[in-house]
Amino acid sequence: MSFHHAVVLVDHHNALIQQFDANEVHAEKVKDHRHYTRQHNSGVRTEHEFFAEVCDALSGVNEILVAGSHTAQADFKHYVEKHRPALKPKIAGWETVDHPTGGQLLALAKAFFVKHDRMRGLKTPT
Repeated sequence: MSFHHAVVLVDHHNALIQQFDANEVHAEKVKDHRHYTRQHNSGVRTEHEFFAEVCDALSGVNEILVAGSHTAQADFKHYVEKHRPALKPKIAGWETVDHPTGGQLLALAKAFFVKHDRMRGLKTPT
């Protein structure tokens, strides 16, 4: 099932994705898979695969709020711009947060989208 709004709490190793509407919430966790290569001694491949999984989990969502640390957001934004440009217009905002609970994250997202939808002139659910 796909929802109109989603919030993703992203860091470099985990993502919590909450897709929601006025009555329902679907939460999903995405974790990275460590694939360090001896030749390159790099985690770049792992980060790209992780961010790709996060983007795949957001397919079908019309508006997305991305939350997390400043560096995690910057890396995810760079990945989206370079590798998933079709997702970029669906990202409605970026919020820097420090380890919110799932409930706090959902409350932040709902408040954000009420304000966002009102600015766009859309009716918001009560």
